[in-house]
Amino acid sequence: MPVSLVLGASGAVGRFLLPRLLAEGDDVIALSRTSRTSTYPHLRWIVGDLHSNMPQLPAFDVLYSLGPLDAFSRWLTQASIVGTPRVIAFGSMSIETKRDSADAGERALAVVLECAEQALIAAASERGCAWTLFRPTLIYGAGVDRSLTPIVRFAQRWHIFPRIRRACGLRQPVHADDLAAACVLAHANERTAGRIYALGGGERLTFAAMLERVRESLPVRALPLPIPLGAVDALMKAAAAMGMHPARAAAVRRMRGDLIADDATAVADFGWAPRRFHPASHTWIAS
Repeated sequence: MPVSLVLGASGAVGRFLLPRLLAEGDDVIALSRTSRTSTYPHLRWIVGDLHSNMPQLPAFDVLYSLGPLDAFSRWLTQASIVGTPRVIAFGSMSIETKRDSADAGERALAVVLECAEQALIAAASERGCAWTLFRPTLIYGAGVDRSLTPIVRFAQRWHIFPRIRRACGLRQPVHADDLAAACVLAHANERTAGRIYALGGGERLTFAAMLERVRESLPVRALPLPIPLGAVDALMKAAAAMGMHPARAAAVRRMRGDLIADDATAVADFGWAPRRFHPASHTWIAS
C-alpha cells in the first residue's frame, strides 16, 4: 500500500481528503497539533507542528500539504525525509489577486506567498521530488472557512442577512471535497508534476448572487438587509476605529472586481470538474 502523509489534515480539505485516500487503499499518516485517535486501521494520527515541534517521520510515498504554504516550505527546506516522495501542496489565488492591491498588508501577503512557492519548488527539486501546486479560489464546504461560514453564523443568530448592492464582481467558490478529489487525481497523473494550477469552482457568479445562494441555504429564516457598497466600507472603518476589525478598504473594492480562476489547464491535464455553487444547510456545519 502507498503511504500518504497529510499535513493540515484537520482543515477544510483534509476532512475530505482522508476518507478519499483510505478508499484508494493508502496507509495514511495525518499530522495534528493535538492528540487524536482513529477508528480506521489504516489511519494514524501523529502530533506535530511545522513551526516548532515536528516528530521523526517514517518513510512515506506522497506528501500532501493542505495548510499555510510558507510554514510548509520552510519546513521542507530543512526536513529529514527518507526517499523522494511526491509533493502536492496548496497555495492561494491571493498571490495574484492581492499582488497589486492598494493595501500594503495585502501586497505583503502576496510577496510571502510568492516566496513560499519559490522556496517549495527549490526544496522539492533539490531533493528530486516531483511537485504540484494548487492555487484555489474561495474555499467552502466544511463549515470551518473564514469567508462564508461566519456570515451564516451571524445570520442564524440575528436572523438578518446582508444583501450588498452593486457587489458585481465575479466569484468562483470551490468546494473543499472537490479540492480533495483534485489531490487524488493529480497524484495519479504524471502530467501534473512541476505544474501550478489555479482551481475555481464549477460556476462563476457575482458576489451578490453568491451571498443570495448562501442565504437560500440557511436552515432558518433570515431577513435580507440591503446594504449599499459604500456603507460596507464605512462599517468596516467604524469597526476598525473601535478595535473590532482591521479596515480593509481594498476588500470592499474587490467586491466590484472579478476573482476567478483560469482552470482550463487543470481540466485538460487531470479532468478537473468541480461542482456548481448550490450549498445546502449542512454545508455550514463543521464536519
